[in-house]
Formats: sequence, C-alpha cells, structure tokens
Amino acid sequence: MAVKLGPAGVPLSCKGRTIVEGMDDIISLGLETMEVQTVRMVSPQHFEQYWQAGVLAHKTGFEMNIHGPYYSELLGDRLQRNRSLAKVEAALQAAKTINARHVTLHAGHYGEMGRGQAANEQVASVFKGIVQRVHDIWNDDEEIYPVFPWLKDGTPAKIGVETSGRQELWGSLEEVLEVVNHVEGTIPVINLAHVHARGHGRLRTSEDYGELFDQVRETIGTKQFYCHFSGVEHRMGNAMHYTQIKKSDLNFEPLAEFIIEEGAWLDMTLISDSPLLEHDAMYMVQNIERARHRQLERKAREDRRKALAAQANISPEEMEAREVEIAAARAKDALAKVQPVKATKTVAEPAKEEETVAEPAKEEKKVTDEKKGAAKAKKSAAKKDDNDDLFVTEDDDDDLF
Repeated sequence: MAVKLGPAGVPLSCKGRTIVEGMDDIISLGLETMEVQTVRMVSPQHFEQYWQAGVLAHKTGFEMNIHGPYYSELLGDRLQRNRSLAKVEAALQAAKTINARHVTLHAGHYGEMGRGQAANEQVASVFKGIVQRVHDIWNDDEEIYPVFPWLKDGTPAKIGVETSGRQELWGSLEEVLEVVNHVEGTIPVINLAHVHARGHGRLRTSEDYGELFDQVRETIGTKQFYCHFSGVEHRMGNAMHYTQIKKSDLNFEPLAEFIIEEGAWLDMTLISDSPLLEHDAMYMVQNIERARHRQLERKAREDRRKALAAQANISPEEMEAREVEIAAARAKDALAKVQPVKATKTVAEPAKEEETVAEPAKEEKKVTDEKKGAAKAKKSAAKKDDNDDLFVTEDDDDDLF
C-alpha cells in the first residue's frame, strides 16, 4: 500500500506564496505531494517559479501535479471547444515545466448534446487529442533536456478526467470510467466529495468505499488512483461547495479504515481540496495512522489468542468463546457487588436522616426543660421572699432604726 497525501495549492500556513516555498512547507509537514492550481489561466510570469519547482521536484522525488481550468466547454460548439483547448494547452506547458505526474481536467456542461453515448464519444475524442498533445510536448526537442532533465527519461504526464459534482455537468463516475477505458494515457480522477454529492450521500461506510474502488478496478483494471477529498455541502444530488472535513457528512474515518484493512493493493495519490488545505491533509494522515494502530492492536490480540489456544489444545474460535464467557461473568460479578451497596445505602440513609433530625429535637427539648426548671426555681425564690416580708421578726425591727 502506498498513499501520498498533499494539499491542492500552496499551504495556508506558508508565509511566502510561491510554489517552491509551498513545497518546502509541505515537505516539512511530512506530506509527499501537491497539486498546483491553474484553475483560471496560466500567466507567463509564473513559468520561472514553475521551472524552479520542477527542478526541486526532480531532485527530491517530490510528486507534482497540476489542475487545469475549472471552466471548460469540451461539449460545446467549435468556438467554445477551441477556447477551452487553448487553456488546456497552457496547463500542459505548465505541467511539463513543473514535472507534473498528473494533469486534472474537466469536460464541462452537457450543453445541447445532453447525456448519452454521443456525449461520451465526443469527450473521448477530445481527450485522445489532449493525450497526443502531451506526448508531443514531452518529446518536443532534445535541446531542451538540459533545462528540463526530467523529460529525457521520464514518461509524459497522465491526463486525468475528473468526476463532476453537479447533475448538469458531464462527469458521473460511470461516464468517466467509460471514457478512460477507451482512451489510453488517461486516468480517472475520483473526486470523492463529488461522487458523494452526486450520489446523494452514497459514501458512508468503509464498504461503500470498497465497492467504489472495486468498480473502478474491475472497469479499467488499474491499481493506481488519483483522488481528491474534502468535506462537501450537497443538495438534491449537487455539490454546493467544499467544507472542512469535520463539518461534512462525508467522513474520512471509513476511507482510512478501508485503506488500512483492505487497501494493500492501492497505489493512491490523495489531494486535500478542503478549505483548510494542509490542515485537513494532516487530519487525514492522523486518521490513517489511527486505523493502522487499531489494526496492529487487533492482530496482537488475535496472535495472543492463537498462542493460548495452542497451549490449551483448543481452536482459536473456542478460545474466543471462552474469553467472551469470562468477560460476561466478570461483568455479572461486578454488577452483583455494586447492587447490594446501593440497596443498603438507599435503606440506611433515611434512618440516618431521622437520627440527624431527632438529635437536634432532643437537644432542643433538653434546653426547654432546663429553661422551665430555671423559671420554676426563680418563681419559688420570689414566693419565699414575699412570705418573709409578711412575718417581721425582732431582728428585723432592730435593722429599721
């Protein structure tokens, strides 16, 4: 299994905005590829930095890719088609300059032709011409090899036909696979956000991803995949706009699980189209690593179970059944220990509360009795004094004078 990840464009965290500076940042993040965006036009002043990026990619083995113009009309009239092909030509020249391995292109609207075999044949015819043109560019002139050393021994860039995310655009998965199957030198660019949106949220589980990649492999017989991934907001089978992965119903965890569990045969380049670019690319790397750790932990448990089963002279399945029984018994014992404590606490607490309430009452009664006793003694003393005043003795008379 080989999966290369990288962002679609210069990283957001990159202080400089040139492609070479973006490559430096991507490499420092531990990513292995990027896709240069020429989505509207290729300016001549950019070719110097494109060439510098190509030299760096050639020396370091860094995989460079390029995205052609977003707006194409390959199914339009001759004027519209030629205008789109002029933009494609500029993208192919830039691909040669940066040593790109893949060039991603769109077909555009169905137009008056509509869906069907005729549209597929028209797109296939146009892409045959594009493949021929990229071969001519790669083998243009031997005198340019000192400037572009990667052209001498390298193979021409693959022309990628990207799936679309809207119903009015040519590029369902089936249409792309049919064209790629008939045009040598092309590859399908599987934009998973577009496939998910156009399929009304079809990619939910790792099994869904497995069916998708199996469909591609069975149709065109490839193990090499060029994919885009991002969160997406979609409605009625149409992609509205890209979102960060965590805010979408298109989750990356099932794809990571598929890549680790069943994707040993894959050779995949995975580009982050997310608005967060390199941040979500790193998020994808982390999810793949987590899936790999879970796989290693499960294998370690299975190996331990097999070893214990061999010692006990039973099958691993029987050992697993014993482990389940033991775990269930432990859970039952733990529950039995917890329940009586809760019951005793429930019964004892009201009694304790009664004692707590009773003690203040007892103290209050004691204080009341003491007060009553003191009052009674005081009353008796006062009564005695009154009686003494009624009976005057001779000693008392002496005190008067």
